[in-house]
Amino acid sequence: MSQLFSPISLREQTFRNRLWVSPMCQYSAIDGVVNDWHHVHLAQFASGGAGLVIAEASAVVPEGRISPRDAGIWNDAQRDAWRPIVESIHARGSKAAIQLAHAGRKASTWWPFAEQATAGRGSVAPDEGGWVSEAPSPIAYDGFAAPDELSRERIDEIAAAFVAAAHRAVEAGFDAVELHAAHGYLLHEFLSPLSNERTDEYGGSLENRARLVLRVIEEVRAEVGEAYPILVRFSATDSAPGGLEVDDVAQVAAWALDAGADLFDVSSSGLVAHQQIDAHPGYQVPFAARVREVTGAATGAVGIITTGTQAEEVIASGSADVVLAAREWLRDPHFALRAAAELGEAPEHLWPAQYLRAHRAA
Repeated sequence: MSQLFSPISLREQTFRNRLWVSPMCQYSAIDGVVNDWHHVHLAQFASGGAGLVIAEASAVVPEGRISPRDAGIWNDAQRDAWRPIVESIHARGSKAAIQLAHAGRKASTWWPFAEQATAGRGSVAPDEGGWVSEAPSPIAYDGFAAPDELSRERIDEIAAAFVAAAHRAVEAGFDAVELHAAHGYLLHEFLSPLSNERTDEYGGSLENRARLVLRVIEEVRAEVGEAYPILVRFSATDSAPGGLEVDDVAQVAAWALDAGADLFDVSSSGLVAHQQIDAHPGYQVPFAARVREVTGAATGAVGIITTGTQAEEVIASGSADVVLAAREWLRDPHFALRAAAELGEAPEHLWPAQYLRAHRAA
């Protein structure tokens, strides 16, 4: 068996393989409540052989949505809408996780396919259904409205909201949670000196800037118990002068491991509009490898991974423990089945019984 299609365990959960689905916003929820689109979208990846399907960034408070059409998990109606989706993923043999998120200063923007969206998408004004965003410091993302600076009392409320969202995720049946500390959203904004100019205990040194994400990990761990996996998505670099670099993030990941995290899903960038990215196949894999090297923790690699051979090499080389893909799953919801065939694997357990005649005929 290839290493890509070997199982992996985190705490008391075992995932059938190491080819996972990254969270992908669909901008199709109403008042944070997911619907039939999300159900079909996510269940198809389980039919396609994914080891873990991570549901899209779901806001822990209404103000934490990227757009008015984002998913949420801040109330029980949203939790209940997620439950049948999780059951469908399980019925098809995959595990399910949900990404818990707060968009910070990148909240209240037009969704990408909105008529009002510009090339930079732009902020949704309060009289158009938007709201004033909130962030560590009152520094706007280029092209977006300026956020309000978070008070310490509001920071406490948001930390508690992450914990409450994790509780609802467990109730909905999710097998793990992922905390979103990447791509320029709130927890990443606290981590980076480019977006955090605070002078209190949440600003200044790297340790202070990491305080909120570490607090959230510790408090979520206390809520979900010792058996439940917690993933954290980090941006390993801001790809901009004066921003975070991979060794900064590796240090934060080491602290996060001590705080109760289990696997780091290592992406990059997203904090500032002037970032400079050299995107090419596998371009973010070295970041996952470095975080793994420094921390000894399990990592997930991302970044234009499109074939079974490429994904297998990531695992076989020791660069990461799992591979996460997004756009390739959109292009081919049966990516894992195709990857297995590329690698000469014949894992019938991945194939839905209804599709086996196609597999066997091949």
